[in-house]
Amino acid sequence: MSVMSSPVEFLELLAREAAAVEFEGPLVAARAAGLPPERLAELEHAKVVALRVRGLLERRRRRETELSGLYDTASDLAGLRDLDDVLRAIVHRARHLLGADVAYMTLNDEERGDTYMRVTDGSISAKFQRLRLEMGDGLGGLVAQSGTPYVTANYPEDERFRHTGEIDAGVGEEGLVAILGVPLRLGSSVIGVLYAANRSARPFAREEVSLLVSLAAHAAVAIDTARLLAETRSALAELSAANTTIRAHSSSVERAAAAHDRMTALVLRGGGMEDVAAAVTDVLGGALLALDAEGRLLARVGEIGEPDRADLVEAVAASRTEGRSVRRGNLWYAAVVAGAENLGALVLCPDGELVDADQRILERAALVTALLLLFRRTVAEAEGRVRGELLDDLIARPLRDTDALRSRARRLGVDLDAPHVLVAVGDDAIAATGSARQRVLSWATTYASARGGLAAARDGRVVLMLPGRDAGGSARAVARDLSRVTGRPVTAGASGPTSGPAALATTFTEADRCLTALGALGRTGEGASTAELGFVGLLLGTVGDQGEQDVARFLTATVGPVVDYDARRGTALVRTLEAYFGVGGSLARAAEQLHVHVNTVTQRLERVGQLLGADWQKPERALEVQLALRLHRLRSPG
Repeated sequence: MSVMSSPVEFLELLAREAAAVEFEGPLVAARAAGLPPERLAELEHAKVVALRVRGLLERRRRRETELSGLYDTASDLAGLRDLDDVLRAIVHRARHLLGADVAYMTLNDEERGDTYMRVTDGSISAKFQRLRLEMGDGLGGLVAQSGTPYVTANYPEDERFRHTGEIDAGVGEEGLVAILGVPLRLGSSVIGVLYAANRSARPFAREEVSLLVSLAAHAAVAIDTARLLAETRSALAELSAANTTIRAHSSSVERAAAAHDRMTALVLRGGGMEDVAAAVTDVLGGALLALDAEGRLLARVGEIGEPDRADLVEAVAASRTEGRSVRRGNLWYAAVVAGAENLGALVLCPDGELVDADQRILERAALVTALLLLFRRTVAEAEGRVRGELLDDLIARPLRDTDALRSRARRLGVDLDAPHVLVAVGDDAIAATGSARQRVLSWATTYASARGGLAAARDGRVVLMLPGRDAGGSARAVARDLSRVTGRPVTAGASGPTSGPAALATTFTEADRCLTALGALGRTGEGASTAELGFVGLLLGTVGDQGEQDVARFLTATVGPVVDYDARRGTALVRTLEAYFGVGGSLARAAEQLHVHVNTVTQRLERVGQLLGADWQKPERALEVQLALRLHRLRSPG
């Protein structure tokens, strides 16, 4: 027997980790050497033992590799923080450790009650990667439902599983045959399934099942850790955001409190609208407008234009309805109200976005503005009553102590010995009752005070005593401005100028008669003075309520045919009559004034005679015609 045919050779083969087929070499050599049967049997036994040892060593090496892989996997998973990274690492390591063609993972959806494909490694089918499995469907659905590992060497032909068209189509498109699935467990709960699969039919060994179960155990812990970490991060982010919000809110509250204290101090020390506007912009930044109920400017801070009237009305109405400031474009509007009364608005153009506390500051400023306006109104009304009482005493008859009146006037800044005109405003302005009547009187008081004059209500009229000499201009200004305030035509008659307390009562009477005359002439909504109306005004100032109808009847009866003829024919008979009477009845001078030939004047006057009658030039008729022409001109001034 040679050495090569001894059992020692099998030890050498084991030592160099020879392939299993090489263990047949010593037997082949022994048979060739003609060894006896007992020696051949001994060598056969040695070969079997050596192969058994070789298999044991191979399993130990594989187990060592698996344990090393599991250790590396645990180390890798422990270092990961992102859930997606954890899932991809688990599936990749499962495919590597089992030497599988494909590895993948499904996670359970508690809301939908199924399990869905979460991540794959080695997959090439989009359909497979989008699979969702109902509990109990397919191998994965069964593992997810039962929490028990399942393995199949040939899934398409395995009848143990409930096949569905969608699952089979996805598995078929991926080309999977042998599949192993093990549950991902957290305590008693199954959160998903980990799979290894091959594209050829082969059974998975018990060791491979155990290996994937061990990997799934590590994976479930890693998944739960990653989830907890993600939730912790999310909670920390929410806490950080909440802390930031709380800090911002606290800062806003402090800013609002400071603004409130500042505006309160402004009110207490008698500050005005400009001070409030400046306080708001100091706190909130940007630019601000304060407007009254008519949209007139009360205060402006910074560069900001006045908004469109329609936009302002809509925004203020919305602010009043909602009880909050409202945003329109880049502007914020806060209505200034007292009860149901609209007093105006604050319009803010901020540098940046306004938080809720900033809006509250703007709204508080609107409240302070309302208080200031009401206080200003109260003061103005109190002063107005004093000024009104003075004017009422000045135009009363009989006039009382003039020295006392002068003293009262001086305390109000009014010089009674300076030239003044008196303006009487008609019933059309103060016909309304309640707040509307008070509004007119309040306007008149403010208007007169701003000009160093007085205003009062007397005998159904509103009377203004204004410094100056232009009675007609003052009447027209009052009529125009008050018409805008009331939204209806206002008539104003004026008289003056006059100086000294003694003449004011007479001047008021003349202004009142001028107002009556304007009504009789049908000139509602206009302003004029007694000097502008002349003697006609003096005559008409004494007519009653039917004065306008009486004037109209008088005009129709006296010169109506001539006026109608001009209107129909486009002639100038009325102008010719006015020129003729204006030059004392001279045909030549009338022609010169009209820039026509004397014959033309003669022909026109002959036409007048045909229309009015042959006696129209008799003294009594001529006077009526001249009066009618004057009334006609006053009814249509200009």
